[in-house]
Parts: sequence; structure tokens; C-alpha cells
Amino acid sequence: MATMNISLPGPMKSWAETQTHSGRYSNVSDYVRDLIRRDQEVKDKVTQMQRRVDEARASGISADTMDDIRARALRQAELKT
Repeated sequence: MATMNISLPGPMKSWAETQTHSGRYSNVSDYVRDLIRRDQEVKDKVTQMQRRVDEARASGISADTMDDIRARALRQAELKT
């Protein structure tokens, strides 16, 4: 595993150290790795959502009204019950 040194202001350093005292993380490095993993997951989800929005916009405007959509959703819900 590669090593990286980072500088933090005092309050941030204290916060990171406090997170290890809770028992969830064995040390500050575990905490930082978890933060990075979570950030990566968020970025991946945002990228997926943006891709879906782009695909939806590229597909064009539907002629269906909200009433049509509601009626179709209700019919599908009734079929599942």
C-alpha cells in the first residue's frame, strides 16, 4: 500500500482522531480511506444519474400527459396485486 502524508488544520486533525476513538475505525488512515471510498461512491452515483438524465433528454419529449402516465401506473399496480 502506498503512503501519503497530508496536512490538516488542528480542528480537522482532532476530528479525525476522535472518529477513531468511537471504535468504528482502528486508526486515522482507516477513517480517511472510508471517506475516500464514500466520495467515490457518491461521484459514481452522480455520474450514473447524469447519464440517465442525458439519455432521457436525448430520447425526446413524450406526447403522454401526466394523466396518461398516472393511469398507466395505476393499471400496472393493479396487475401486480
